[in-house]
Amino acid sequence: MVASTFDLFKIGVGPSSSHTMGPMLAAALFVARLSDSGILQNVNRLETRLFGSLALTGKGHATDRAILLGLSGQRPDMIEPDAADRQVEDIRNSAKISLNGTHEIPFDEVRDVIFDQKKRLDFHSNAMRLSAFSGEEMIASRVYYSVGGGAILDEDQIGSNDPDAGLWDVPFPFCSGADLLEITERESLSIADIMRRNEQTGKKDPEISRDIRAIADAMSACIDRGIRSEGILPGGLKVKRRAPLIYSQLMERQERALSDPLTILDWVNLWALAVNEENAAGGKVVTAPTNGAAGIVPSVLRFYERFSPKADAAGVETFLLTAAAIGSLFKENASISGAEVGCQGEVGVACSMAAAGLTAAWGGTPLQVENAAEIGMEHNLGLTCDPVAGLVQVPCIERNAVGAVKAIEAARLAILGDGTHRVSLDEVIETMRKTGLDMSERYKETSQGGLAVNLVEC
Repeated sequence: MVASTFDLFKIGVGPSSSHTMGPMLAAALFVARLSDSGILQNVNRLETRLFGSLALTGKGHATDRAILLGLSGQRPDMIEPDAADRQVEDIRNSAKISLNGTHEIPFDEVRDVIFDQKKRLDFHSNAMRLSAFSGEEMIASRVYYSVGGGAILDEDQIGSNDPDAGLWDVPFPFCSGADLLEITERESLSIADIMRRNEQTGKKDPEISRDIRAIADAMSACIDRGIRSEGILPGGLKVKRRAPLIYSQLMERQERALSDPLTILDWVNLWALAVNEENAAGGKVVTAPTNGAAGIVPSVLRFYERFSPKADAAGVETFLLTAAAIGSLFKENASISGAEVGCQGEVGVACSMAAAGLTAAWGGTPLQVENAAEIGMEHNLGLTCDPVAGLVQVPCIERNAVGAVKAIEAARLAILGDGTHRVSLDEVIETMRKTGLDMSERYKETSQGGLAVNLVEC
């Protein structure tokens, strides 16, 4: 199934697409379902039980905060972070919550939001069960899975036997990189053209351009907010925001920049850090394809806009459409969830997407684009997800800067060649999937291994 550009790139809030945006949306859908079925007014207690990675790192990823907002009827794409902070504080101070914004009940967060760290549901590590009670009787219950990038599935969707359920009827379906290359050859289309033709199934062409521009503008605004915002990131690690200081240093040495050609990479590092510091603070970001990897595509896109002589609006659209096509391949054939395959599924995929997008925007051939995407992932294989204290800060913030530079290197390597290479994108995607299956659960967003453990010991 081909994922839409607007499924891969979604405007939401930090710090995590799978641990913040997904649970918030699940909670909102559950209370909306109660309202639609006419039983919301009978509810006097609502319990949320978190399992697997959601339970193990949910506190650090603000999952509890997200659930309170979702139960109140808030959704990630509409929420304003400052207003959300006030709403959560009101819920906690009053020990009451207004379900779906209409039905107020008592709320004891310790009793009603349970982090069950000893249990993992079979389908996916990011699982949550919401249960509504009338008196002592449970009157509704539903399991949701947050599968990455802010997307969720419920228990009915998991158990569906309908092979056509949810399929997107597009003119150019593709399931692999080989499919994409075959279509480009047969139809004389670029990868971006293929994605645009598919998007035209649901939107008119001016709407596609408008919505892509909105994504690019949201990415740019996030960079600029991150550059302006100072202070210590929340969560207890006392990580200081570095973007404002780096920006000041770069502005002061502009006159000397020509003597150091690698200054351009300092700007790329700055932009990636700015986004992920903003994400760690719970700010507004764009999943690309996740929040934990949200800095790579925006920083490489700004690199294209600022440092490519022929950069233009059409190039921005080509960049994002191409990146989305590559992201779709990973989402459908492997995973973009750190809880499922480690950080190779987040930073690795974002690096691959950005490398492909940049290569396309530079005028690369489909073969060169596929090569860039393959390089971007090949050198992120096995990347673990071991966030210290369950926070999307260490090593996540710096890892985005490194991933952005890797993406640029991958694009440059691909452009220097003719597109022929030994390892295909499909082979590297399958390798990533199998590596994720082999990876210990300790390294899949549980904070039970790797840097998350050793930093504390040191």
